[in-house]
Amino acid sequence: MKRKIRLLLLSLTVLLSAVKGLAQPADSTAAPSKVQYSGLYLDTVKINKPKAINDYMMIGVQYGYSMCRVSWNPQKKQESKFLPVNVGVLFTHYGKMFNYMPYFGYQIGAFYTQEGFVLQQNSNGSVAVKDSKTKESEAVITNIEVPFMAHFHVDFWKLKMMANLGLYAGYRLSIQRGGPYYTMSDYETDEFAKTYRNRFTDYERRFDYGIKGGLGVGIVLDPIEIHLGADIKYSMSSLYAPNYNSPYYYRFAYPYNFIFYVGIHYQLTRRQGRTNRELREEAIRRVEMGK
Repeated sequence: MKRKIRLLLLSLTVLLSAVKGLAQPADSTAAPSKVQYSGLYLDTVKINKPKAINDYMMIGVQYGYSMCRVSWNPQKKQESKFLPVNVGVLFTHYGKMFNYMPYFGYQIGAFYTQEGFVLQQNSNGSVAVKDSKTKESEAVITNIEVPFMAHFHVDFWKLKMMANLGLYAGYRLSIQRGGPYYTMSDYETDEFAKTYRNRFTDYERRFDYGIKGGLGVGIVLDPIEIHLGADIKYSMSSLYAPNYNSPYYYRFAYPYNFIFYVGIHYQLTRRQGRTNRELREEAIRRVEMGK
C-alpha cells in the first residue's frame, strides 16, 4: 500500500513539473528571430507610390556668354564688353529643409571664364585709361573660379523654376591689355607698358572673390535636364591695390558680369517616386503592423 502511495506522489510531482514548464514564458533575454519576407511577396503588398520629388543629385556642364563691366571709383565712362568664354562643370545636390520642404539644395562647380572692360574717351577728347602706368583703355582678364551657392527650385510638369545665391573664389590667370595708346609712337619707348601688356604688375590683385547668383528655368527630360538662365557675378576684390598711385587718394575697380547660360545636367540618382528599397521597407512596415 505504501508503495502505491509513493508511486502516486511521484507521478503527481512529474505532472506538476511538466505543467509548470509549459506555463513558464520564454527567456526574455533571447533574441527574437527576424521574420524573412521574399522580395516577390513584398512586391505584392499594396502601397501608394506618390510622385514626390526625392533628394537627388546631378552633374552637368554649363556654357555662358558674358556682358562685362567694372564699378570704378572715381567713376569712368565705359561700354559693356561682351566675351564668349564662360565654361564649367556643376554638381547639384537637392534635399529637403526640415525633412519636408523639397525646394532646396546646393551647387558647387569649377569655371574657366573671361571678364574685362572698355573705357570711353574723356569729355575733353583724350583717351581714358585704367591707370597712368600701364595706360590700357580696355582689357581681357582670364580667370578660374569656384562657386558655392544655395539653390532653390520649384518643379511642375516637365519644368522647374530656379534661383541661386552664394559666394565664389577665383584667381586671375592672365591679362591682355589694349586700346589706342598701344598704337601710338609713345608706346614704343614706354618700357613699363610694353613689359606689362600681357603681364600683371605687382600692385594688381590676382586673388578674386565675391557674390554670385541668378534666376533660371529648367526643362526636365529624365534623366537629362536642360537649364537656361542668367547670373550676375560681382567681385569684391579690386583689380589693383587702392593706394598704388597715391597714399592719399584711393582708387577702386570692382568687375561685375552678367552671364547668360545654358547647361546640360545628368541625374545621378532618381528624381521622382521611391526606390525599390524604400518601397520594400514600407511593405515590411505595413505587413508587421497588420499582424
